[in-house]
Amino acid sequence: MITLLHNPRCSKSRQALALLEERGAAVQVRRYLDEPLDGAELRALMGRLSADPRDLVRTNEAEWKALGADRDDPEQVIHAIVAHPKILQRPIADDGSRAIIGRPPEDILALLD
Repeated sequence: MITLLHNPRCSKSRQALALLEERGAAVQVRRYLDEPLDGAELRALMGRLSADPRDLVRTNEAEWKALGADRDDPEQVIHAIVAHPKILQRPIADDGSRAIIGRPPEDILALLD
C-alpha cells in the first residue's frame, strides 16, 4: 500500500495520483491539509526519504517566509510544517519503508519497482 500525501488543488499531486492509479497501485490518499502530520510522523517520514529534510519545505509559501526558520535544522522544519501544513512539499508517496517526493510526479513510480 502506498500512502500519497495529497493536495487535490495541486496539479503535480493530481498527476502523481493518476500515475499510481494507471499502474494499478494500491493507494491510500491522505489529504494532509485536512489531516496534518504530527511531529512523530514527520520524523519517521524524514527517515524514509532519500531527500534532504530541507526538501520537505515549500520555501515560496508566505507562511514559511514569515517564520524565518532554518531549513538546515530538521527540528525547525518539523515544527514549521506541524504549525503550517501548507508548507509541506507535495506530493509525497510513502510505502512504509521508502518515501519519495514527487517532483517531478514520475519520481514516485520508483516505489513500484
